Amino acid sequence: MMSAESPFITVALCTHNHADRLARTLGDLEHVTPPSRPWEFLLIDNGCTDGTVQLLAERGVTPPGATVRIVREEKLGLSNARNRALAEARGEYLLFMDDDETPDPNWLIAYEQAMLTHQPDALGGRIEVMFEDGERPSWLQDELLGFLGKLDNGEPQWLTTEEHAIFGGNFAFRLGVFDTIGNFDARLGRMGTINTGGEDTEIYRRLIAHGCRVRWVPEAIIHHRIQTPKLRRKYFLDLHFRQGRWQGARKRGDGSRLPPKYLLPQLLRAYARALGKRLSDGSDHSLRLEMNAAYFTGYVLGWMRDAA
Repeated sequence: MMSAESPFITVALCTHNHADRLARTLGDLEHVTPPSRPWEFLLIDNGCTDGTVQLLAERGVTPPGATVRIVREEKLGLSNARNRALAEARGEYLLFMDDDETPDPNWLIAYEQAMLTHQPDALGGRIEVMFEDGERPSWLQDELLGFLGKLDNGEPQWLTTEEHAIFGGNFAFRLGVFDTIGNFDARLGRMGTINTGGEDTEIYRRLIAHGCRVRWVPEAIIHHRIQTPKLRRKYFLDLHFRQGRWQGARKRGDGSRLPPKYLLPQLLRAYARALGKRLSDGSDHSLRLEMNAAYFTGYVLGWMRDAA
């Protein structure tokens, strides 16, 4: 039942050409327990060219108790889509989720309780991984699950340092906090098929730098469904290579494109460690160090070639 009252929470889902994943997510959202206060569901169609528009027209979007709006953002990029959500949201709090996630039934009410009790500037919840259409590979060690979105900061607490984090698949903000910290960095985040991330950790660092109150809500659980394309070593290596390129260009700024002398030894050590681990323990145990080598390769290349 729709309410004419202003929503307390806006849930924003940004999607680009993932109609198959989106169909399941919308179905799973129908089993979420609605909050006690009015809420809205805002779907940002980020330049979809697949069957997303047809899917939305045929099946509808029916989260329980929510007012629903669908908005199209032509400027490609997850951060651009999230910034459009900032402009469109009517709630006091804006909660983000992804199009390949299944929320726990108590997800929304856990967030609502934390918002009402603590009045934080931002919140983050636990993310579990769910292998949707493939077996977990033997090389996918527990230490790598965080790169697929898994996140658990333990008991309820205030997050005050960069040692912790909140991830974009399950975080929320008091809408007014963006007047202080600024919008999402449009240079970061997935852009179409380009495998780039980092926009969520970057904005979390801004929250901490500005002294914002960030609440960890472990009861607000999202299950991130992992598809086969992410169960490849190349996915992890490419993600870190691209992150390194951005960091290298950013660190250089307006300085010389000639890399500092300390970078070459770091790069060589990263490759030596990765190769040594692969030779000693096998490829099932070396990917984390290979990712470090990919990061440093991207860092040097970004320093030398990319715009800051």
